[in-house]
Amino acid sequence: MKLWLIRHADPDYSVDSLTETGWAEAAALADYLEKQPIKKFYVSPLGRAKATAAVTLRRIGREAEELPWLREFPARPDLTGRDELQAAYPDQIRCGDRLYADVIWDMLPEYLADHPEYLDREGWRTAEAAIAAGMPQQYDAVTAELDALLARHGYRRQGLYYAVDRANRDTLAFFCHFGLECVLLSHLLNVSPFVLWQGMAAAPSSVTVVNTEERRAGTASFRMARFGDISHLYAAGRSPSFSARFCETYDSTEERH
Repeated sequence: MKLWLIRHADPDYSVDSLTETGWAEAAALADYLEKQPIKKFYVSPLGRAKATAAVTLRRIGREAEELPWLREFPARPDLTGRDELQAAYPDQIRCGDRLYADVIWDMLPEYLADHPEYLDREGWRTAEAAIAAGMPQQYDAVTAELDALLARHGYRRQGLYYAVDRANRDTLAFFCHFGLECVLLSHLLNVSPFVLWQGMAAAPSSVTVVNTEERRAGTASFRMARFGDISHLYAAGRSPSFSARFCETYDSTEERH
């Protein structure tokens, strides 16, 4: 089985849809996806993911099942009274008398380097930012939903691998979000999500592919074959949007810091 994790195209967060560039990216993505043998489509309930999916679905006359747990991963650390943690998050939001990080994964790399527990497969669960965000409970809720879906498609989670109840070569496509995509991948690959959040950048409309490998009958694991593939953009003569990255050099004032 193949899982295709597709990030939404270039977003206009102010209206939870796509920019003009995003619509063009979604069309280039549809040029690619319409030729693929995708058995089932799933989509986040958020507008930017639904808009991206709609371009492909209209073209091929298909529908996607909307899954609430495919929305962007909601963990947001409460920074109130946590001075060291506040220094780790440049992007902050104040709600009344509480101070929150914008999103949990936009942590300064130097803070992460000084706190290696975030990079451990299980250690991240007791790290300060994770606790301040209620992240372990949110992570477990999302990955339990993923495992329930995979079980319906023939692959049942057992510890750190999957029992094969019904081997197949089906392709499932998920239109979702960068933060959520890394959570799903961390569960499938048995690594800390912070490793993926900090070490990977998935451009808007990019496609990540993980395949099952059944090297012993009845036992499968997932292996990533592609991450953040944007070849459909290059085929359409487009460059990827910068969203999801930070400035390449600090003096690049036009890029996100």
